[in-house]
Amino acid sequence: MFVLVAIIQVSSGLGLIFLVLLHSGKGGGLSDMFGGGIGAQTAGSTVVEQNLDRITIVAALMFAFTTIALGLMF
Repeated sequence: MFVLVAIIQVSSGLGLIFLVLLHSGKGGGLSDMFGGGIGAQTAGSTVVEQNLDRITIVAALMFAFTTIALGLMF
C-alpha cells in the first residue's frame, strides 16, 4: 500500500510542476501558443486555460491527499 501511495505522490508532484509551468503569466503562456492570446485579453480566460485550471486543481488535490496519507502511515 505504501509503494502505491508513494508512486501516486511522485507522479502527481511531477505532474503538478508541469501543469503550473504551463499556466500563463502576465503575458503569454499556453493560450498564446495555440493562438488564443488576442481573445484571452478581451474575453478573460479561454476554454484551454479553464480546463488547465481544473486539471491543476485535481493534481493538487491528489498531491495533498497522498501527502496526508503518507503522513498517517508513519
